[in-house]
Amino acid sequence: MNTPVIGVLALQGDVREHLIALAAADAVARPVRRPEELAEVDALVLPGGESTTISKLAVLFGLMEPLRARVRAGLPVYGTCAGLILLADKILDPRSGQETIGGIDMIVRRNAFGRQNESFEAAVDVKGVEGAPVEGVFIRAPWVESVGAAAEVLAEHEGHIVAVRQGNVLATSFHPELTGDHRVHALFVDMVRANRTPESL
Repeated sequence: MNTPVIGVLALQGDVREHLIALAAADAVARPVRRPEELAEVDALVLPGGESTTISKLAVLFGLMEPLRARVRAGLPVYGTCAGLILLADKILDPRSGQETIGGIDMIVRRNAFGRQNESFEAAVDVKGVEGAPVEGVFIRAPWVESVGAAAEVLAEHEGHIVAVRQGNVLATSFHPELTGDHRVHALFVDMVRANRTPESL
């Protein structure tokens, strides 16, 4: 049975909502807090939250280097909001001590759409997601300033890049896990299934 096991990095952020969305998209979803838990999953979601806090906790919990190694080795990863920042190879305006995991050749700007009280929702056409536009929830959301040749832009909002894919790595500025629409998670689960070898099924 081709049911992938997908972890959600559970150091800070909206972990529960991603676990629910992944289960609705026919994956086995587990929280990941330790390197040994990371080693047991087929893929990983990096949730929204506070990117600096998540990066510092990842270092503290001994997860940063294992995360980087597995992403380099081809682990499928999906990052939302803060997760998108963590997957960027470069941040325009990093805070002191902030690190990234990397994985997408892109430059991102933190809090680009405004502060907490400027949060909003918008319909977003996402390449690879069939049907009506995705309702994107933007909360202190970053945007992608630019991407390299290996990265594919999947969506834009008001002229700014808000969804990107590079190989097995997917990232969105917005939070689809907060809307009850699980199509972006289903897209990621399909990516994970496609990545698994017949021997691992």
